[in-house]
Amino acid sequence: MVKRILSFCVVFFVFVNEIFAQCAMCKAVVEANLESGGSAGAGLNNGILYLMAMPYISILLFCLFWFFQNKKTKTIN
Repeated sequence: MVKRILSFCVVFFVFVNEIFAQCAMCKAVVEANLESGGSAGAGLNNGILYLMAMPYISILLFCLFWFFQNKKTKTIN
C-alpha cells in the first residue's frame, strides 16, 4: 500500500508542469483579452485547475472511504 501511494506521488510530481498548461485556444483568447485591457482572463487558469482537481479529489475521497470501510469489516470478522 505504501509503495502505491509513493509511486502515485512520484508520478504526480513528475507531471506537475503539465497540470499548469492550458489549451492553445483558451490561452490565445486570454492573452488577447489582457492585451486589450480586459480582465476577464485573470482567474481563468485558477478556474481550470479547480475544475480539473475536483474529479481527482472525489475519487480520492471515495477510495479512502472504501478503504476504511473494508478495513473495518476485516477487523470485525
